[in-house]
Amino acid sequence: AMRSRAEVDATLQTAKLNPAELLPAVHCLSFGPQAGGGECCLLQLEPGLCAELEAGHSLIIRGEKDEHAVLCSKDKTYDMKIADTSNMLLFVPGCKTPEQLNTDSASCNIIHSQIAGFSNNYWELRGCRPKLKKLRKLLMEDPYDGPDSQKDQTSTFSKYTTEDLLSLIQASEEEILHQLQVIGACKIEGYWRILDFDYEMKLLNHVTQLIDSESWPLTKVPLCACLEELGSLEPREMIEHILVRYGRKYVDAGEVFFEMREDKICRATAQMLLQNAVKFNLSEFEEVWQQSVPEGMTTRLDQLQGLALVDKSSRPETIFLLKVEDLPEDNQERFNSLFGIREKWTEVDITPYIQDLCAEKQTVGALLTKYARSSMLNGVKVYNSRRPIS
Repeated sequence: AMRSRAEVDATLQTAKLNPAELLPAVHCLSFGPQAGGGECCLLQLEPGLCAELEAGHSLIIRGEKDEHAVLCSKDKTYDMKIADTSNMLLFVPGCKTPEQLNTDSASCNIIHSQIAGFSNNYWELRGCRPKLKKLRKLLMEDPYDGPDSQKDQTSTFSKYTTEDLLSLIQASEEEILHQLQVIGACKIEGYWRILDFDYEMKLLNHVTQLIDSESWPLTKVPLCACLEELGSLEPREMIEHILVRYGRKYVDAGEVFFEMREDKICRATAQMLLQNAVKFNLSEFEEVWQQSVPEGMTTRLDQLQGLALVDKSSRPETIFLLKVEDLPEDNQERFNSLFGIREKWTEVDITPYIQDLCAEKQTVGALLTKYARSSMLNGVKVYNSRRPIS
């Protein structure tokens, strides 16, 4: 039954409330016929995400059955967590807030509203790192090792388009496309592929040998001439991919040139030398490494951050391959893995291996405080595990 004003006033009197202190409009609530719980989900959005939806953009929930769901905008990823509330949240279509009632002087004294649904919880979003490790893992199932490869013709592994990756990887489109660039993937016949490392080195070698034989400056390598000279050896798009991956593209007088990037080429050369050795005598390695890079390039150990680690405690000192991308994505697992490799780390040594775990405004120092304990060793601050490593 609809309440009358007299009934409302009587209720106020019983509750010992002074009507003069309240807004004149009264909402009388009743449950509508379809007001079941659990049919509606509430999602709390920050203003930026709200604006994206209002502008007509999509927000997408990603994750396979065994993964924790994340929500992605076009360029960011958010963890989704259910937040319970002690107050029941009611959905009332056309409900007017006190502010709207104040401006709407004609609003009726008693407003009868039907509750369309209710909820005791809502989804809360927290910005998180995109989960990109799986991207490399999928593409590494079937690396590309050239157009003549027999393996490629008989391979039973899946190949992935951009659409496939968007449905499988828990990250936004922009984050996925950026990561594809970082890992050096390229599109071959519509599918994203990672080049087999040996094949990539073979291509890079063709380019550096050509630069050497033509005596081009490393800062000005012409695209057209490279494609012309090397096109008979390898597909032209592969030659261009290598130039893009190991150089910086620019245009001069209408012609496309590349400035070769010393750090990237030195790093790849080091990986090639280290990948077949368990450990390498450091001074011998540095000598061979410098001899192996193109004329005019200088090798430096800081080019190997997140790729190789120097063991200063062994005599003589050694260096070995340790790639950050091979380590676990989860923070605690990453630290367990690092402390399994080496018991005590200096901040300088560990930083390249945990830098990518830092959330937006987090520092390496904050991560170390949380997951490691510090002590002094021969006057140097070192970090070891907070928990025993099995």
